[in-house]
Amino acid sequence: MKKTKGERFWVRLSKDNMVFSAAHFITFAGNVCERLHGHNYHVAAFIYGPLDENHYVVDFIALRDALQTIVGELDHHMLLPTQHPTIQVAAGELEILVRFADRRWVFPRGDCVLLPIPNTTAELLAKFVGQRLIDSLQEKINFRPEKVRLEVDENGGQWGCWEYDL
Repeated sequence: MKKTKGERFWVRLSKDNMVFSAAHFITFAGNVCERLHGHNYHVAAFIYGPLDENHYVVDFIALRDALQTIVGELDHHMLLPTQHPTIQVAAGELEILVRFADRRWVFPRGDCVLLPIPNTTAELLAKFVGQRLIDSLQEKINFRPEKVRLEVDENGGQWGCWEYDL
């Protein structure tokens, strides 16, 4: 279908089950580290692109399944940043040792997700999920959107958002 000049199509996926419960802590102000705590994170995805031969941007079922897989991998885990300048994360076979200044935590290896980000903020979690979603859609259904917007709500109205034009 030919698109009219200035026209843009997108879909939004935000379902009650697009939630992951996870623990984390962040640092701020250079040397402050929050206490370990958790959230029930809600996720919403916006996928932009032209209409295909079926007259939709992307199949909702494929999008839902791809996003649910990513959300499921984060659910009920401790989220740890591996690129933080002052949080040290040492992964052993059975345990993960985490250090920040004079604080120390030890977690079972299977309870953690090591994320290639510098801090586990809602914004960076949105970017992580968004990048994984782009890769998954490309791999599973050979679909590459024009633009992706990913939103992560960490506390009933506190959204961290990431947008990327491909």
